[in-house]
Amino acid sequence: MAAPSISVVVPVYNSEGSLRALVERLEPVLRAQASRFELVLVNDGSRDGSWAVVEELAARHDWVRGIDMMRNYGQHNALLCGLRAARHELVATMDDDLQHPPEELPKLLERLDADCDVVYGTPTHEQHGLLRDLASQITKLALQKSMGAETARKVSAFRVLRTRLRDAFTDYRNPHVSLDVLLTWSTTRFAAIAVRHDPRTIGASNYTVGKLLTHAMNMVTGFSTAPLRLASWTGFAFTLLGLGILLYVVITKLVHGSPVEGFTFLASMIAIFSGAQLFALGIFGEYLARVHFRTMDRPTYAVRRELGR
Repeated sequence: MAAPSISVVVPVYNSEGSLRALVERLEPVLRAQASRFELVLVNDGSRDGSWAVVEELAARHDWVRGIDMMRNYGQHNALLCGLRAARHELVATMDDDLQHPPEELPKLLERLDADCDVVYGTPTHEQHGLLRDLASQITKLALQKSMGAETARKVSAFRVLRTRLRDAFTDYRNPHVSLDVLLTWSTTRFAAIAVRHDPRTIGASNYTVGKLLTHAMNMVTGFSTAPLRLASWTGFAFTLLGLGILLYVVITKLVHGSPVEGFTFLASMIAIFSGAQLFALGIFGEYLARVHFRTMDRPTYAVRRELGR
């Protein structure tokens, strides 16, 4: 079987210290696995010297390309930009911090066979703190609800996919991007395989707990109707609660001959029902905000310049 051609897409953010090592380790892997290959480094508004390093690498290696975005748009926006710029039949994505070892890439390529279109490299043990791991699990639960696929619990930024999958979201224009959800618009054939996950030795992670939770919220409200169903079921549950309280008041009146007394009881019921209403209104507001942003037609990203042959 002929070796495939591969585009590797790496979002770059404040990683000037790891890019040279990434290229050095990636080159022998790609030469052994691919007939033709390229590396697309998408600079997502870095505030350090990352773009200068990208320029250096693109000048030194004819298989390295650089895309400089106008500002920081987010990891998934940068991935979408790189995926649209890819020139080869397969695309591999990985982080810029070398926690995804390039030497593990052949495992993903080997698993990408006729019965699947996307393969995730699931870490055997993630090298993060307790809060970060918890936030990551919450994000994956949200992703599972959005994707509707069990594989969502095993997703990672280390993935290999068929480039033609991008055809399903060629015209997608929205500042809120989840590449994994967009891939479900193209296929349902996902797979995952365990890979090594190295500790970060250079710099600090840019994905904080807050950013992960925000990303989870964007996925659920941007690509799923689950919160609306939750609001409906919440309203239904509190309606049943109200009927139960009404039945309790009526029975108390009939049996004891006096109504239920107490300002605390009444105030508690009002607070509960008011809270449920505000909760539902908050969910509706999130969806209304999504509609508002769509009508603004904000771009997913904007490119300042490109490098490479």
